[in-house]
Amino acid sequence: MADIKDPENTILMELKDGTVTIELLPDVAPDHAARMKELARSGAYDNVCFHRVIEGFMAQTGDVAHGNMEKDFNLRRAGTGGSDLPDLKAEFSKLPHDRGTLGAARSQNPNSANSQFFINFKDNHFLNGQYTVYGRVIEGMEHVDAITRGEPPANPDRMISVKVAADVAG
Repeated sequence: MADIKDPENTILMELKDGTVTIELLPDVAPDHAARMKELARSGAYDNVCFHRVIEGFMAQTGDVAHGNMEKDFNLRRAGTGGSDLPDLKAEFSKLPHDRGTLGAARSQNPNSANSQFFINFKDNHFLNGQYTVYGRVIEGMEHVDAITRGEPPANPDRMISVKVAADVAG
């Protein structure tokens, strides 16, 4: 079990192979951390697919508008949407995009992040200062490494459930 220091700022993401424990960084990117917790608590991330998974780069998910396999799942549109909440302003920091960090996915507009995010498979320092880093995997990175590759994958993996650790009876 991961050493969870702050359950209110820890995300438990259930994947097909096991749990990925993510430490959010509200001191670095408070709005992005708060958005992830809000969407997790509403169940918006549950069953959402990984629609863009590039070997040696990253796994992207979080399109709550088009990526849920139980709602109006459309793989061709997955990756083009967000949530009903307003877009977030960029919260760039000096934190590098290292292996296991969470980055906010966005369009060309730096202030367009909403619900989508990616997890870096390796150090991707060319992204530094261009995408908000707001969390890091502290346990279960091997489950992230096992996500099916593709843009989009033919049979995409999904986040079975995403919860805030403080809300899970342990």
